[in-house]
Amino acid sequence: MSDQTEKFIVGAQEWCALPQLDVPVLKARVDSGARTSAIHAFNIHPFTRNSTLWVRFDIHPLQKSRRAIVRCEAPVTDRRIIKSSNGSSEKRFVITTALTLNGQTWDIELSLANRDTMGFRMLLGREAMSGRMLVDSADNFTLGCITDEEIELLYGNIANNRSDGLKIGILASDPKLYSNRRLMEAGEKRGHDMQFFNIRHCYMKLDADCPEVHYRDGRILNDLDAIIPRIRPSMTFYGCAITRHFESLGTFTCNSADAITRSRDKLYSLQLLQKRGLDIPITGYANSPSDTENLIDMVGGAPLIVKLLEGTQGRGVVLAETTKAAESVINAMKSLHANLLVQEYIKEAEGKDLRCFMIDGKVAAAIQRHAADGEFRANLHQGGRAELTKITQEEKQLAIKAVRTLDLNVAGVDIIRSERGPLLLEVNSSPGLEGIEAATGKDVASLMIESIERKMGVCRNQIAASPRQATAAAG
Repeated sequence: MSDQTEKFIVGAQEWCALPQLDVPVLKARVDSGARTSAIHAFNIHPFTRNSTLWVRFDIHPLQKSRRAIVRCEAPVTDRRIIKSSNGSSEKRFVITTALTLNGQTWDIELSLANRDTMGFRMLLGREAMSGRMLVDSADNFTLGCITDEEIELLYGNIANNRSDGLKIGILASDPKLYSNRRLMEAGEKRGHDMQFFNIRHCYMKLDADCPEVHYRDGRILNDLDAIIPRIRPSMTFYGCAITRHFESLGTFTCNSADAITRSRDKLYSLQLLQKRGLDIPITGYANSPSDTENLIDMVGGAPLIVKLLEGTQGRGVVLAETTKAAESVINAMKSLHANLLVQEYIKEAEGKDLRCFMIDGKVAAAIQRHAADGEFRANLHQGGRAELTKITQEEKQLAIKAVRTLDLNVAGVDIIRSERGPLLLEVNSSPGLEGIEAATGKDVASLMIESIERKMGVCRNQIAASPRQATAAAG
């Protein structure tokens, strides 16, 4: 039989299968203008098996749906620069796997790329068609259609009965801290594999073909689906470096390293917020002690607030009640080469501020914090107390714009009420959970886990109970 008689005609869209990847049916865009075939893949993690480079990845096989997730592993054939249809180039992992079409099965190369915003989960390029088919771009599904009922039969169990959950890491310093314990509990309750990783015990391997994050106990952490970075200020640089490396592996991060870095730099974050037109207290910054007097005048004179740029939880914040006290504090800090801000004191706030806990650009919970007796800082770590409060629409919009400006998915936005309206104090990329959960009664930890599920396309009814819960239920 000649090559010509063996060829079959396909349309611009066809149903195919990838049996070695356990994908029984998949709609593909047939494009003879593209050289390489591509599959929609996410959570792409390279790893080594028997001295051979492999890659682990997930596929959403159903178009415009994240209900079903197929988890795959395959040896890496190559890693090459591939130019997409929009003209951009990226380095992708390439695997070799079997394609079934028109009752025939043969091996093709597939590049792994996130095609979530593309029209099709799979692109079938001309290298995969060579010598086997002709394309009639004016027709679709010349080899037959797949009904919704057939798709449901093939993917229903995968979509509705997933029991594996997600593998989520808490990247922090203290496993006993209330916030970290609550996140572990909330994730386990929703059926996820929760693991705590001390930032100091993480280290990384930079390699174009097989980048890795290692843990001190010998584990390689490339198989994590998501991480929740909760980085203390003293670990900002290293913690963000580790977070950034997870991002390069394709691991979902609750907040990106860049967003955390922006929020931790009080001066830079205030510059970004004021550029966006958000109301902040009048703030001054200078390098030389010679400018101290002008700096004090700039913010309206004493009393005023002096803040260390790297301070958090109210630490490194001083109230200078007189001009002489302000000069002494500012010059003393500058003599220690400390970077500091000078900020106007909002007397009418009476030691109160608002904490808005933000998740995915929305106010998930809000409290009003009161400073302890004899204290001006309302931080709960400084002995303050919290109570449930109702925020105004103006305050809500201020908090929403703040997290959008700094590109944070999860944050604590601190607002102070002044005579000229609400003012934005700062944005915290690792907000504590204890005070806000106690005052509001809300399960904020679970709301954070739900956010990760939404971002990764996992619905609540797809998650089974954890082994611990299953055992308890059986008892």
